[in-house]
Amino acid sequence: MLRNTSTGYGRIAIAFHWTMALLIAGMLAFGLYMTSLPPTDPETFQLYQLHKSVGFVVLALAVLRLVWRLMNPTPKLPAGMHPLEKTAAHLGHVGLYAFIFAMPITGWFMVSASPWGIPTVLFNVLPVPHLPVPEALGTKEQAEGFFKFLHEYGAFLLIALIVVHVAAALKHHFIARDDTLKRMVSTGPAKTKS
Repeated sequence: MLRNTSTGYGRIAIAFHWTMALLIAGMLAFGLYMTSLPPTDPETFQLYQLHKSVGFVVLALAVLRLVWRLMNPTPKLPAGMHPLEKTAAHLGHVGLYAFIFAMPITGWFMVSASPWGIPTVLFNVLPVPHLPVPEALGTKEQAEGFFKFLHEYGAFLLIALIVVHVAAALKHHFIARDDTLKRMVSTGPAKTKS
C-alpha cells in the first residue's frame, strides 16, 4: 500500500517519516558536535559544509513530505483517545513540521548573513545562493547573531519535541496498547480500539 488510508500509513509516508527521523537526529547530534570544535580548524569547515548540504536535503524532503501529506488522508487517531490528547497530538505534529522547516531555513539565513561570505556548495558540487537578509535586522553581524540564536535554540526545542513525540509513541504502544506506533512501521490495516 503506497498511499495512506483512514486507518494506516502507506509505504511512502512511512519512508518519509523514518528517513527524516534518522536525518534529523543525525543533524542534531552532528550540529552539537560541530559547534564544539575550533572554528578555524580546516576540518571544521568541511563539517559545516556537510551539515549545510544535509540540511538542504532535509528541507527538500520536508517540502515533499508536506505535499504528500496534503495529498493523502491522515489516519484517524485512536477512538479512545481523550480530546486533550488529540489536541496535544495535533499541536505536536504542527510543531514538528514547523521546526523541520525552521531549522534549515534559519541555518540558511545565518550563513547568508555571515560577514565572512562563505559560499554554500551542496556536497561540493552545487552552489546555493545566499538569501537576502532583511535590513531591519541591522548589520550583518547582528543579523547573523539573530539567526544563530534562532537556529541554536530551535535545535534544543526540536530535541524537546522529539523526546515528547517518542515518549507519546511509546505510551501508545506499551500503556494504551493501541496501533499508533504499529501503523508507522507497517502498512497493514490498523485494528481500531473503541
